[in-house]
Amino acid sequence: MWTAEFAYAVGLIATDGCLSKDGRHLDFTSKDLDQVKNFLHAVGITSKIGSKSSGYSQKRYYFVQFSNVKLYRFLLSIGLTSAKSKTIGELKIPSRFFADFLRGCLDGDGYTYSYFDPRWKSSFQLYTSFTSASKKHLEWLSDQVEQLYRIKGKIRFRANVFTLEYAKKSSVLLLNKLYYNADILCLGRKHSKIMNALGIISRQKAGMLKW
Repeated sequence: MWTAEFAYAVGLIATDGCLSKDGRHLDFTSKDLDQVKNFLHAVGITSKIGSKSSGYSQKRYYFVQFSNVKLYRFLLSIGLTSAKSKTIGELKIPSRFFADFLRGCLDGDGYTYSYFDPRWKSSFQLYTSFTSASKKHLEWLSDQVEQLYRIKGKIRFRANVFTLEYAKKSSVLLLNKLYYNADILCLGRKHSKIMNALGIISRQKAGMLKW
């Protein structure tokens, strides 16, 4: 059952998905329509995409809900549960597809940010972060990344959520693992932002500049 695209979908489910308590329905919600389309493609399901507004700003979200007992039970078998936000921990992800799974997590509840540090000439900083209400899930993610890629991150608690952060060179190394070729499934807007940042760093290194 495991493929690179399915592992990516599991990452999305682990962050933005929901297993209903009825034992058969799955829900996936995102502010990005392309994200929902990517999810449906990755799990190989055709379903109508709905939309809804939330909050005072009436921000629009897109969602799908479908019934698939086989997929539901498989997700349970690898460690996902309903009402998982604070209880999610270790998941059974094959090492071969861990990068795809983690890219799904990044496209779900993760983010990157970058800036030029004014203290240093031509110093460009790039950070990669994963957020979760469950510290034990981020501890497992951190352990897996260190074991598989020898890359270390730090877990912080801010704004009532835990964040696993990779800074500077660690961030660059990790992103190159996650975006290992041009044909992978990913959220386009995040990919463009990341490739732009990596391009700046690559040009700096070619010019023998510190970053």
